[in-house]
Amino acid sequence: MPDLPRGEYPRPQFRRDAWRCLNGTWAFEIDRADSGLERGLRNAALAGEITVPFCPESALSGVGDTDFLRAVWYRRTVEIPAEWSGQHVLLHFGAVDYDATVWVDGAEVGRHRGGFTPFSCDLGERIGSVSVVLRARDTERAPQPRGKQSRRYENYSCNYTRTTGIWQTVWIEPVPALHLRRTRITPDVAGGAFWLEQPLSGNRPGYRVRAVLSDAAGEVVSETVRADLDLAPRLALSIPADRQRLWSPTDPHLYDLRVELVDAAGAVVDAVDSYAGLRSVSIDGVAVKLNGAPVFQRLVLDQGYYPDGVMTAPSDEALVRDIELSLAAGFNGARLHQKVFEERFLYHADRLGYLVWGEFGDWGCNEAEFGGYPGEDYQKPDASYITQWLEALERDYSHPSIIGWCPLNETHQNIGDHITVLDDVTHGMFLATKAFDTSRPVLDASGYSHRVAESDIYDSHNYEQDPQRFAVAMAGLADGKPYTNPDEDKTFSLPYRGQPYFCSEFGGIWWQPNAVENSWGYGERPKTVAEFYERFAGLCGVLLDDPKMFGYCYTQLTDVHQEQNGIYGFDRSEKFDLTRIREAQVRPAAIERRD
Repeated sequence: MPDLPRGEYPRPQFRRDAWRCLNGTWAFEIDRADSGLERGLRNAALAGEITVPFCPESALSGVGDTDFLRAVWYRRTVEIPAEWSGQHVLLHFGAVDYDATVWVDGAEVGRHRGGFTPFSCDLGERIGSVSVVLRARDTERAPQPRGKQSRRYENYSCNYTRTTGIWQTVWIEPVPALHLRRTRITPDVAGGAFWLEQPLSGNRPGYRVRAVLSDAAGEVVSETVRADLDLAPRLALSIPADRQRLWSPTDPHLYDLRVELVDAAGAVVDAVDSYAGLRSVSIDGVAVKLNGAPVFQRLVLDQGYYPDGVMTAPSDEALVRDIELSLAAGFNGARLHQKVFEERFLYHADRLGYLVWGEFGDWGCNEAEFGGYPGEDYQKPDASYITQWLEALERDYSHPSIIGWCPLNETHQNIGDHITVLDDVTHGMFLATKAFDTSRPVLDASGYSHRVAESDIYDSHNYEQDPQRFAVAMAGLADGKPYTNPDEDKTFSLPYRGQPYFCSEFGGIWWQPNAVENSWGYGERPKTVAEFYERFAGLCGVLLDDPKMFGYCYTQLTDVHQEQNGIYGFDRSEKFDLTRIREAQVRPAAIERRD
């Protein structure tokens, strides 16, 4: 549906043929006091219009209101095709920030809390015209995960324009009453197989699940399993040795996968198309290995903001371009920082062999009375963090490009004699991740506050700008005493116990010849671009040459509003000679030479 804004299929790894995109013009009204329900907005004509899926703060929405929006309302008449008769209609929302309620023809059909993860409403068997109304509430200072969205009126520091309401694709699809739910695909490189777990909406005698794996030469393997005994039948797709091809950054090979639900008579009741990448992630001492070999992770911090779309990319091509820009600069992956990126990004990362760490948007999640930065807005986390993170894991589990999980980021809190809510939530998010996914390493909280003793990974953030001083600060890793905490008066982390270690934020060099007012970056601005290149190469070199360092993450891919320390401008324009940036990174790292 290319004529609609963001009209491409939003869920490429679980695709049905029949669907209808609902992006485009919706009736819209801002409800600043959140009194719309009492004032009858649920059943009334709304005052304006908006272009979905862009948030009302964005220029692309046609609204462009960046003030506090405590509630917003959407309305649209949706035509459900007659050929969908006899099937259930699912109404999908890719993401709505933050607290959503949905009514169809005046009746409530769904609620969801969380600004980063998808939800669906089962409308039952319907055809013809239906009226869809959505209200989204988003209180600016409520204790909720919001990533880098500003809690003040203005943008400041590393906090940016807010996102309220719908900001990812809205769409409908028909499914039978008994249908397939999201497939969970686990690659098994050692066994030369994929393990599939196929959740179902229910069971029925005689039904079966059939899975067919294919490559460019045709069918590789197919298997069938009974679908009447388990709510999530499991099967293995064992790949013949001569058809095994590993997914990697240098060869991002993807197998095609088709999953069918078949009734007792052999008729296909439901079918989805998917894909899978055969790759492994393992830990060998201090090395994190991909398919059994150390691959130094040359990551870049990507915050996924756009001048005209805020957190929504203006086009699918813009998602591809961001990955291509990163690769052109010599990076091989990214920390997807402080938001759950739209799934189309992960699809392109899978296709292009781009390594990514999945992260949650928890910025400001702290226990202020036990430590924190003075003057900042802190919020105590709660159970909703774990709930929403589990939704992200469910959506993204099967993407081969994701090689690690990072639930939390920079949760500053001094370790004392208190066990706090933050401790419980940190441990809960870690345990939830490990329970959901045993195939990837998990970092409990990126930065300084490692509070889970069994965390698979240890890391640090270090924005020292002088390469020599940076080298001194990072040198303790050789003796098992790595850099971890910039505040000597507080202890944020449990002791290091020899896990794989990387500097997951560094650099952030402030460079923008035409800097905007109140712009910033880390440290003193280089006086010349030549000085920038020298500093960049020096900082990268310290980490590349450390035999116990498995990777790094440079801050950052692009400028974001006032934070002007990107390799590219906020508009994705080139700021540097990319040959110089690339050459500083692509030489073999010490850990890659170790074997």
